Amino acid sequence: MDDNMDTFDLFVIGAGSGGVRAARTAAALGARVGIAEQSRVGGTCVIRGCVPKKLLVTASRYRAEAMDAIGFGWNLEAKGHDWRALRDGISEEVLRLEHLYRKGLDSSQVTIFDESASVEASGCVRLASGQRVFARHIIVATGAAPAPLSMQGAEYAITSDEVFGLPQLPRRVAIIGGGYIALEFAGIFRGLGADVSVLHGGQTVLRGFDADVQAGVLAAYHEQGISMRLNCQVRRIETLTVGYRVTDHAGQSFDCDVVMNATGRLPNTAAAGGVLALRPNGAIAVDSRYATSLHGVYAIGDAIGQLNLTPVAIRQGQWLAQSLFGASQSCSPDFGFTPTAVFSTPEIASVGMSEQQARAAHPEITVYRANFRPMRAMLARSPERVMMKLVVDKRSDRVLGLHMLGRDAAEIVQMGAISLQRGITKREFDQTVALHPSVAEEFVTMRNHD
Repeated sequence: MDDNMDTFDLFVIGAGSGGVRAARTAAALGARVGIAEQSRVGGTCVIRGCVPKKLLVTASRYRAEAMDAIGFGWNLEAKGHDWRALRDGISEEVLRLEHLYRKGLDSSQVTIFDESASVEASGCVRLASGQRVFARHIIVATGAAPAPLSMQGAEYAITSDEVFGLPQLPRRVAIIGGGYIALEFAGIFRGLGADVSVLHGGQTVLRGFDADVQAGVLAAYHEQGISMRLNCQVRRIETLTVGYRVTDHAGQSFDCDVVMNATGRLPNTAAAGGVLALRPNGAIAVDSRYATSLHGVYAIGDAIGQLNLTPVAIRQGQWLAQSLFGASQSCSPDFGFTPTAVFSTPEIASVGMSEQQARAAHPEITVYRANFRPMRAMLARSPERVMMKLVVDKRSDRVLGLHMLGRDAAEIVQMGAISLQRGITKREFDQTVALHPSVAEEFVTMRNHD
């Protein structure tokens, strides 16, 4: 071994949510830890994902709130929106959080390398500077990146990464894709006043979500004036004197100021260094304890392409660090009832099985639904609706899935996730006293079923 080589008990590649949690947990258990990050500490979620996006979502909803307020006796004079003030405010908040993440690593005595790194061999990492680092254990936590487009003019499209730096709010936006990123940014841009077209090659949106949720968000976006073009294959993007022209497979063209690629994300595997086995989808292959094909090397988070959610990466990182340096743990975390949300407007949140998944897995199910206009929508004369749904195993009465489309869905479904994790039955929902008047009470008063 080179005498000048830095040595660690653990070296983490990637300082996102999962990597930082693994590093700090291991350090708290007495390990000497190093971490490498080629961009900014905090990763996708803090720097260019969940956090800044949620702030954009919040900003985009104020226009509709102001309109609704008229029905409650408020006359709020609209003076327009200051995109630069919003953009700069979000940038400041992201910088604050980045400093907190870096401070947390420093206070945990984790050595930070501000450069990229890759696995060279078992126990050895090569930094971009050429330096080699030795570690008894290595964790790859490099996340994912936007999937590239392949059509002519693909280089003219921005991704969600670049939205937060736009110099001004575009008046016309074309979004390519039909997943959660596409729908969230469609709602953001529309709420801020832009004309929005979503161009998606599939027959419906949000693959994997419950069909009632899919139908409900499509109806809501149509009501808001968002053009949802399904079965639409984009063939090329061209530059115009001002803006861009997007042409589909049928020869129909759409002119816009910004084209956004929201077709999904792919695992970042450059850190695998060509020495780790990959799965067919390009993700790093791991076993049930997050071990890769190379002894002493592990991978977590979006890089392994399982559940691409920040809380999942954090849980994986913490569990793995505890397994390596703390008390022995017999099995990896259970993610069977992991809640997920889409911060569209209206908001979507789900936990457990969709109706379609439940019908495929269980001989008999019962489905309970509620679809209504909430109280606030009546006075506001707003078309806002709420859809709530329980999917129940008829034989055991156990609730298999809980789904909601509507205001504050994420806040409500988080509590539902606790119940489903504990195996709650429909009878136990029915025995719970309602909190009235609230939207959430519908989950414990629901009686209509298929």
